Amino acid sequence: MNNTICQQMGSDFKSRFLPPVFILVFIIGVVANGWGLKSLLQNWKKLGNVNVFILNLGLTDILYLLTLPFLMVYYFKGSKWIFEDTFCKITRFCFNLNLYGSIGFLTCISVYRYLAIVHPMRVMGRITVTHSVGISVMVWLLVSIQSLPDMFYSKTFGNNTEKCYDTTSNAYVEDYLKYSLGWTVTGFCIPFLITLGCYGHVIVVLCRTNTTDKVLKQRCLKLLLITILLFSVCYIPYHVLKNLSLWSRVLSKQKICREWFNGVYIAKQISRGLVCLNSALNPLVYLHGSEDIPARLRRLLQRARRMFSHPPPTNSSSVAMAQIQYEGVTQEK
Repeated sequence: MNNTICQQMGSDFKSRFLPPVFILVFIIGVVANGWGLKSLLQNWKKLGNVNVFILNLGLTDILYLLTLPFLMVYYFKGSKWIFEDTFCKITRFCFNLNLYGSIGFLTCISVYRYLAIVHPMRVMGRITVTHSVGISVMVWLLVSIQSLPDMFYSKTFGNNTEKCYDTTSNAYVEDYLKYSLGWTVTGFCIPFLITLGCYGHVIVVLCRTNTTDKVLKQRCLKLLLITILLFSVCYIPYHVLKNLSLWSRVLSKQKICREWFNGVYIAKQISRGLVCLNSALNPLVYLHGSEDIPARLRRLLQRARRMFSHPPPTNSSSVAMAQIQYEGVTQEK
């Protein structure tokens, strides 16, 4: 096949697509996570042990959101990394901590919900905050161990334009593909199967049991929908297309060209934008777990409606009101 097919025809696509996505995620993510974490801490004593995982979920989002301004600069400059190689690796490491930390803590939340609904008598009083903190520490350690090898791969490449690869340069792409496949199995597939198994069993129990509290049923169904949304929109497309893109790079390096290479490249950039949306979508877990936040949202909407339906007085009416008040004061005197 002609080698020109191996050229990335949409190589400038990511520089046009990713910066607006990063700006949107940064604004929504900072506001939503900040508000959610504040509400979570204010109502900490009223909430269950599962909120330790929700707190850590928010911390992973904040960690990644802090790196987005540097990535915006990178893509606005046409994929030219103006910072140091070490900082490039740290930025990518924070992304991986956010991605696989989010998957890990969502899995923990799913397991806790499963135990609370399917085996309530067995776990009652046996699962404490200390257990949740210990499990959270284990999740951070496992995610860090999985992500650490990624930092030893070359991330930058100097040839007139400095790159900051989200994977690695072509020199090490074969080894990175093997590492990525193993990482996908341990960091994504296994937690995904555990989550599916937990919610599958929960749904069966809720459908068979009529005595289950309706509020509990609604919360479980909401959390299930949020989890399905996160996995189907953010996590599944990214892992599939990431490994397909690495495979296409391996074939290109072997001078084997296919027509689908450019389609996979563009789809992978879209999946990169979608996967970072998890930092803006994770706060939906706060909405599921706290009844206070939806109430606040309703009050804010009501205030906004009143403001638009009853506009503030004009300057003339303000002067008239001030004159009436002045006359009333002078009469009293």
